[in-house]
Order: sequence, then C-alpha cells, then structure tokens
Amino acid sequence: MDAIYRTQRHFYDLTRKYYLLGRDRLIRHLSPPPGGSVLEIGCGTGRNLIVAARTWPDARFFGIDISEAMLETARAKVAKAGLTGRITLAQGDATAFDAQALFGIREFDRVFQSYTLSMIPDWQGAIREAAAKLAPGGRLDIVDFGQQNGLPALWRKLLFAWLAKFDVSPRADLRKVVETIGQGNGLETDFLSLRLGYAWTARLTRR
Repeated sequence: MDAIYRTQRHFYDLTRKYYLLGRDRLIRHLSPPPGGSVLEIGCGTGRNLIVAARTWPDARFFGIDISEAMLETARAKVAKAGLTGRITLAQGDATAFDAQALFGIREFDRVFQSYTLSMIPDWQGAIREAAAKLAPGGRLDIVDFGQQNGLPALWRKLLFAWLAKFDVSPRADLRKVVETIGQGNGLETDFLSLRLGYAWTARLTRR
C-alpha cells in the first residue's frame, strides 16, 4: 500500500472528492454522544477525520491505516488543521488490530469505514473486526461503491474497468455480508442505496 500511495497521497483528496460520494452524508449522521469516541478504519489522508472533528467538536477521534505513507500525510494535515489534540492516528490492519494497545481504548461509540472495503482483500474480515470494536450502544457506518444498478450499463462497465486499474473492487455481496455479520453478533442492520446505486451505505448497531 505504501508503494501505491507514496505518490498518490499528494493529490488523493483533490481527485477523490468528485467520485467518493456519500462520505459527508455519513459524517453528518455520525451523531456521537458528548465526549464519545469515533474510530475511522482506513483513514487515509485524514480528510474524513478532520471534517468529522469539526462537525462534532465534543467527540474524540481516532484513525488507523495500513499505509505509513498515508499516515504521514494525515498527521501533517491534522496538525495544520490544529486538531492534533483531538485526533489520534496509528498504523494498523483493518482486519486485525489491537485498539487497546494503539489508543488505550478497547471499544468505540462510533466506527466508520469510507470507501475502504472495496480495497481490502479480506473485506468481510474488516467488517467483523470493526463490529467487534463497538461499545454498548455503538454503531458501525459504512459507505462504498454500489453496483450502479440504476445507472446505464455502459457507465457501470467503464467505471468498474477504471476502478480495477487501482485495485478497487465494489463488493456485490455487501448487503448480504452485513446482514449475516449483524445476525451473528446480535446487531441491528440497515442498508441504503444512494444515487441510483452509485454508492451503498450500511449500518450495524449494538444495543
């Protein structure tokens, strides 16, 4: 991942803003409790964490990413935003990480994954790991590419071919997997299609 992002990280946010739809909607609906903890898995350049920290000033924010190159950029952006005291970053694998060792906190009130599952080979494992980190009353929010069901077939073909060049694979079974993991862990699940299936959102809630 460092090899992929060593160069891309410098213009990543500028290009992704035009097609990673649904990220800001997810952030607007996070609604962490006062003093609550929020973890982003696959935080990349830190863009989402910075927006979220400004949107929810009473919460504490944490982020992990497997790419140290991306984290280098994220740390610089967080510092420039003056949010070093509210956002803590660490290197970690989305499919297996020790939150207690990384952050001194075992469970989180909110966890989110934004356009990461389509890039993680063991994406099902990443969802299970995220769900396992939820505190009582906690919630996992996911947004990623959908299957473009309501859009022209040619659009879908061209988009998927373009994404494949960056090792991005939209997960056709996302809803089924989310529901299976939810049922197996006693979590409530919700699923929503955005913009004619361009993006999918999912939510798992621990009661």
